[in-house]
Amino acid sequence: MIRARVIGTGSYLPSRVVPNEEITPKLGLTSSRIQRLTGIRTRHWVGDHEASSDMAVAAGRRALDAADCAASSIDAIILSTTSPDMVFPSTACWVQRGLGCRQVGAFDVSASCSGFLYGLSMAQAMIQSGEAKTCLVVASEVKSRSLDPQDEATAFLFGDGAGAVILQGEEDRSPEWRGILAIRLYADGAHHGLIRVPGGGSRTPLSSVRLRDREHTLRMQGASLFRVAVRRIEQAVLEILKEFGVCPGDLDLVVLHQANGRILSHVADRLGIDRGRLASVIERSGNTSSASLPIALDDAVRSGNISPGDLVLLGSFGGGLTWATSLVRW
Repeated sequence: MIRARVIGTGSYLPSRVVPNEEITPKLGLTSSRIQRLTGIRTRHWVGDHEASSDMAVAAGRRALDAADCAASSIDAIILSTTSPDMVFPSTACWVQRGLGCRQVGAFDVSASCSGFLYGLSMAQAMIQSGEAKTCLVVASEVKSRSLDPQDEATAFLFGDGAGAVILQGEEDRSPEWRGILAIRLYADGAHHGLIRVPGGGSRTPLSSVRLRDREHTLRMQGASLFRVAVRRIEQAVLEILKEFGVCPGDLDLVVLHQANGRILSHVADRLGIDRGRLASVIERSGNTSSASLPIALDDAVRSGNISPGDLVLLGSFGGGLTWATSLVRW
């Protein structure tokens, strides 16, 4: 049986660091209050000439280097983003060109903050079906350009960045194989309005009136999203652990979407997960949407917090509403 295993990780954060103090004047909040509410001290925002594809290429290169893998060996590129370079063609095609890959399949996934795990699931299916042997899965988000600097619900939460993994198929011959045990995907469109950019699509095309009303910027019902997200991700985590006969105490590391420091702590407490086994980069990178999970994963790998054989739980939740979990034997 063919198993899909992560053989390299990479990430990229723009060079511009934006501290809370740069954002607070327009919000009437103090830096310490933002940090207390969210756990965020700084975030990174792109420069004038950077786009999602630029960050994705940088993260992809680092993942390829970590995997000791040539770009020419990639069989498919799957890119998660809600901030593409343009409406079409896909940003993944820019990444394919930027990395110098062969003329392989390349496409975008839009599942908000859950997009990385949605993309990872697609790559796993391609590998297990024999359609591909080595896939690049990358998430890249430029959220800073869709923020309303005067919106107290979103202006201080989001950062820009990209994270990537190289996923490769291997023949399973060992009694305790390493690789992806499972990925489980979920969605509930009844909560579609909790976080969104209302203007700019085919339903509500941009116009001078919509621009005036700031409908091209991110809008979020924070309290409602918090309650629903915590409940959904807790249930999904318990389901996948039960499926594999695993207890929270058996996990060596938990890597969740870095939405908000309070959400991370709340979920960990409800699941009985020790804070020392919870990956967190929220303090310095903010919420980078679908890129946050692979950024946190890469940080854990490069910091030596993941070792071969470790049991790792991945989890995410975001707009749509979407959420997802994965169990990985590293």
